[in-house]
Amino acid sequence: MQKEIQVRLTPTESANGPSLLKAISQITGEEQSSITGYQILKKSIDARSRLQIWVNLTLIAFINEPISKRIIEPLLFKSLPSHAKEVIIIGAGPAGLFAALECIQLGLRPIIIERGKDVRARRRDLARLNKEGFVNRESNYCFGEGGAGTYSDGKLYTRSNKRGSIDKILKIFYQFGADENILYEAHPHIGTNKLPHIITAMREQIEASGGKVLFEKKLVDFVIEKESIQEIITADGDRMKASAYILATGHSARDIFTLLFEKNISIESKPFALGVRVEHPQSVIDAIQYHCLVRDPNLPAASYSLVEQVSERGVFSFCMCPGGIIAPAATAPGEIVVNGWSPSKRDNPFANSGMVVQIDAPSAANYLKKNKNSLPENHPLLLLAFQKEVEEAAFKVGGGLQVAPAARLIDFCSNKVSSNLPDASYLPGLNSAPLNEVLPHFVHRTLQEGFKAFGKKMKGYYTNDAIVVATESRTSSPVRIPRESDTLHHPQIKNLYPCAEGAGYAGGIVSAAMDGQKLAQQIASIL
Repeated sequence: MQKEIQVRLTPTESANGPSLLKAISQITGEEQSSITGYQILKKSIDARSRLQIWVNLTLIAFINEPISKRIIEPLLFKSLPSHAKEVIIIGAGPAGLFAALECIQLGLRPIIIERGKDVRARRRDLARLNKEGFVNRESNYCFGEGGAGTYSDGKLYTRSNKRGSIDKILKIFYQFGADENILYEAHPHIGTNKLPHIITAMREQIEASGGKVLFEKKLVDFVIEKESIQEIITADGDRMKASAYILATGHSARDIFTLLFEKNISIESKPFALGVRVEHPQSVIDAIQYHCLVRDPNLPAASYSLVEQVSERGVFSFCMCPGGIIAPAATAPGEIVVNGWSPSKRDNPFANSGMVVQIDAPSAANYLKKNKNSLPENHPLLLLAFQKEVEEAAFKVGGGLQVAPAARLIDFCSNKVSSNLPDASYLPGLNSAPLNEVLPHFVHRTLQEGFKAFGKKMKGYYTNDAIVVATESRTSSPVRIPRESDTLHHPQIKNLYPCAEGAGYAGGIVSAAMDGQKLAQQIASIL
């Protein structure tokens, strides 16, 4: 017999097999000796009470019968016939990879072209970026196999449940090597150390089924006739044709946005968020969130989510990384961009999070005008130009190469240049600098007020043991590419399918993957 039940336990009890079996016995009314095992369906942590932290479990209890392993029917990928119609997918991030897998399921042959390198070769470029500050324009934290998510964490939590099946995406990740816990954790997370192997397995499946994945293959031009793409041209001179083209180039492919603009393909400016990374000792965040001096070893590194309105402008935490590392995410020399990631165990001594401010067109246009870079508010590349200007300002005061400008948290809020900086996770190095010379005034002021407000919400958060690092600017795309599913627009190019983050229609690994699947399905229904 099997019974689905809900159990509420202390962290110690949840990690102790006999204690958990005892709780199951009490809830089901069955003798403990008759309970042969259990299978977890959902798991979450409730740390709201200052008196006791609880672990909430939904599970299936097996009573007087053998425990059965979780059965996840794997997707079967058959070899494609020689006559299968081809779809060129530009970009090998989660949108591109999941679009390719879906194409195979639907009988279409995916050909992925990726400007960057495969995960193994890409790792060497990231090591050089961290150690020497050298930015490879085509192989970095944003460009390369797996996209921005591969080496920046692998968070799988999303609220975008209307885009497609979240469960399907998680099961595919599990099929290709992710840990089983992503299927039941409230906030699933793979970890940068494990993602490369999973991405490699996906690519090998695509190739085994008859698809292709071509690296260091950069799109530089479209040949357009009769409102359709006839062929694309890559940087090495190749001309490639297909029945349809999925554009899944991510939020940092500025050359693609410029190309679309030059080709008179409809694009528009899209509001995004920009700010800093703030890093605390993980022990500080643990103490605040778990109401303790030392974290229970049965609890994960604590995280947080914060939001505040300051003078009608939103400021909020973004991509919080418990037990994580701040990484250099620039895609070109002469700019400073920071991001965060965590390994699967989240066991580094620091906790970092983006802390960002909503950016609108009037504020961006005003800032650019003051910097003698005037663009009208309705220009489609306005916010991209604003983003680039701030990143270059960070580079100018950073201290050379990828050394980032930084300040202690209270110093930042007091307009002080820190006399020294605490230990931090950012490997290229930090330079104490006046961040008001880096950030636009309205961003700087909003962040200052936001940090003070967050200090009231989380006692101990507002401390000079924390450090602020500029600039967190690649939160999402500053450009949207309207597409057919947008009821206000009609596509100028009939066989071009802008996809996911780079098109302004998704944010994060899971939502991007679902968008890739969705477009593959749309293409299959037409071809």
